[in-house]
Amino acid sequence: MDGDSFFASCEIALNRNLEGRPVWVGGGRRGDGIVIAANRTAKKFGVTTGMACFEAARICPRGVLCRPHYTEYRDISQKMFRVLEQYSPTLVPVSIDEGFLDFSTMDQTVWRNTTSADYVKQICQRIKNEVGIPVSAGLASSSRLAKLATDAAKPGFIEISIGEEKEFLKDRSVRELSGLGKNRQRALAALGAMTFGHVANLPSHLLRKKFGIWGQQLWLFANGRWSEPLLLEVKDRTTISSNTTLPYDEPDYEAALTFTLSEATRLAGQLRREQLQTREISLTIRFNDFSETGGSHRFQHPQFQNSLINTALEGIFRDSMGGQFRPVRQIRIAMWNLARLDTQPTLWGRTYAERWGALDDAAHKLQEQLKKTPLMTGAQLALQHLDGVHKNPKAKCPFVPQREMVKKLWGTDADPLAHKGEWEKRLAKVSKQHQHQH
Repeated sequence: MDGDSFFASCEIALNRNLEGRPVWVGGGRRGDGIVIAANRTAKKFGVTTGMACFEAARICPRGVLCRPHYTEYRDISQKMFRVLEQYSPTLVPVSIDEGFLDFSTMDQTVWRNTTSADYVKQICQRIKNEVGIPVSAGLASSSRLAKLATDAAKPGFIEISIGEEKEFLKDRSVRELSGLGKNRQRALAALGAMTFGHVANLPSHLLRKKFGIWGQQLWLFANGRWSEPLLLEVKDRTTISSNTTLPYDEPDYEAALTFTLSEATRLAGQLRREQLQTREISLTIRFNDFSETGGSHRFQHPQFQNSLINTALEGIFRDSMGGQFRPVRQIRIAMWNLARLDTQPTLWGRTYAERWGALDDAAHKLQEQLKKTPLMTGAQLALQHLDGVHKNPKAKCPFVPQREMVKKLWGTDADPLAHKGEWEKRLAKVSKQHQHQH
């Protein structure tokens, strides 16, 4: 299941006066930079993602530019997934507007008095009615094929029945396969494989020799022989980063440093809440002419404390900014090579790391309740005094990891099936409704 032009659809759901009109959502610091989403009506006029908003207004004068409301998008996303989780024992969210559902056992329970197509269309219609956004869907024997079917169906629904996989794929470009990088695209093109039909006609041992296990899987997929169970795997993240364009070009480097340290404090708190620590960090500063400078640092041992992380970042900042004179436009911080943070109590009491984690949890809960920052470091407080625009920081673009989406849906990332019993009760209710309807 995939939300259609999700951000633009959310804006229409938030303002029904936009229904039927060309709508696009603008990015950038003032919401009028580039188009980050456009609804289908706007796309008919030629408005595309990545286009400058002034160009979109030129080719579609009657269109509506909306500034992004990321907090509201998150809320709508959660409502959509709350509906989806009632229709399958396994729901795997993969982005803010997209997820996979496992229907492999439905013919034995729910589909006695209906068809798979009717069942999926009912889900789509319910999301449209209750959440207010259109969704497309694809039903197939594997998640990869369901994803391709969904893209082909937009807007709408396609079911690829068992035995029809090869026929559906034969004329489709291999570039449509999710996660296929440019290097593999070029390597396949060198073998003459531009479509899945071409891949299917290649010797399987050639693909295995060229690409390993992945090549064997691709050959099976192209021939309609690939099927896989849908599994929800919640893995530790491998990196955490922040990419922030400042409200205006900042000529004061000390002010830019204050923002850097405040943002690093936020990221460090997020790491500790997820019981992780970082071994390597990097800082990139982009100037108003879009030139960049920066550097990185590797700790001897993984770290989780603000003081050590901020000290390293300040060193990178000062080393990189020596001799610079251009105003700062954007600051990017990345932490990677992450390791687990041991917060288990010791024989002699609580660990230092656990006390930090408890403080972060308490601060996070207070922030959710009070809708502001109840506890601040010196850098965060200085940033707010420095410029009032930082007192209510703009919400970040909601591309959250699967782990965080799972936690928001089910309250835990340790056991995704913790509420399986509740779901089974809801499924029985849905099944009874189907029987009454038919």
